[in-house]
Amino acid sequence: MQASATPNAHPQLKDAVSHLADLIAYDTTSAYSNLELIQHMEEYFASLGAEVAVLPDESGEKANLVARLGPADVPGIVLSGHTDVVPANPKNWQSNPFKLEQRDSRLFGRGTCDMKGFAACVMAATPVFASGELQRPFYFCFSHDEEVGCLGAPAIARYLAKLKVPPALAIIGEPSEMKLINGQKGKIAMRVTVRGEGGHSSFSPQHVNAVEYASRIITMITERSRRYEQEGPFDHDFTVPHATALTTMIEGGVATNVTPDTCSFIFELRSIDQEAAATDIQALIRDIEAALLPEMQRQSADSAIEWQELFAYPAMGDATDSDMFKKLETILPERGGKVSYGSEGGVFEIDGDIPSVILGPGSIRQAHKPDEFIEIDQLSQCLAFLDDLNAWMKR
Repeated sequence: MQASATPNAHPQLKDAVSHLADLIAYDTTSAYSNLELIQHMEEYFASLGAEVAVLPDESGEKANLVARLGPADVPGIVLSGHTDVVPANPKNWQSNPFKLEQRDSRLFGRGTCDMKGFAACVMAATPVFASGELQRPFYFCFSHDEEVGCLGAPAIARYLAKLKVPPALAIIGEPSEMKLINGQKGKIAMRVTVRGEGGHSSFSPQHVNAVEYASRIITMITERSRRYEQEGPFDHDFTVPHATALTTMIEGGVATNVTPDTCSFIFELRSIDQEAAATDIQALIRDIEAALLPEMQRQSADSAIEWQELFAYPAMGDATDSDMFKKLETILPERGGKVSYGSEGGVFEIDGDIPSVILGPGSIRQAHKPDEFIEIDQLSQCLAFLDDLNAWMKR
């Protein structure tokens, strides 16, 4: 597929769009394997002289890729992205979500902005990186299962941390409209299961209705979120300047005439401070159990509220004081503040001791939606930045 010419088109734009079409064609929804895409990238980077390592997960159905181009004995820069995408229901799309389609200045397909567009730009730029002699190495890192909790990135971060000379900065290519992001919230996702006592609904006063108690817990979570909004703590560099908590999924009940004995739901807490988040979760659990459990167990001693952490990823701190950031600052684009969405930046920082920033093409407002798209000019802007970065890495 070729993009129509635009006034600001980059010389490698055609290649980037071709790579993007290839990447979009792999349905790497998080529930599926990403091995075919990883093999495709492995062969491509190896063909350009990169040293490539594939890091499979325990199941053997998923894998990460780490490729190095340039010398291994000096600190380098990570260009990082994830290979998985969120589900796409074709009924809600105007076109096939796994076939790249251009409409005017936009390229449509699942993952175009989140975040195969960045991967396509990196692939298009790699032949230019490989020409001439790099004085510092690039590390091309592509993970599995970011969308379901940053599950693949820790293995990459640990791999890099064990190198004789680890990288000095990671650039996470999440969609930021090519503005530099120097902070990101962390997240904790929890499953709550309420166990009550059921029976025929005509005897409901004698039962412990799990759905009703779940709704009361959800109300308490919502009230906690409103306190964050009103009381903080605040950091106005974030797109949402305070922590947030909300329920995202719920399931319970079996029939219209049965008092439900079980109800489960999932909620999340997005935090500015990861340590405060863990403390807040524990305080919330204590408050909820103190308010509701005695009441439930007076009716049925077997009643319970069960808590399960599904996943958590750390917040990404401010890397602007790191040595490599300061060296690169003259070629970095304008600052875009801090973001409330998640990325693997915190994982690289905590698990790999690698300062991280977010910088990538596309808008997060288009991510996770039907008819996801990326503006073609965003790809050109990303390629232009990679040109500047390449020139800096070769001097």
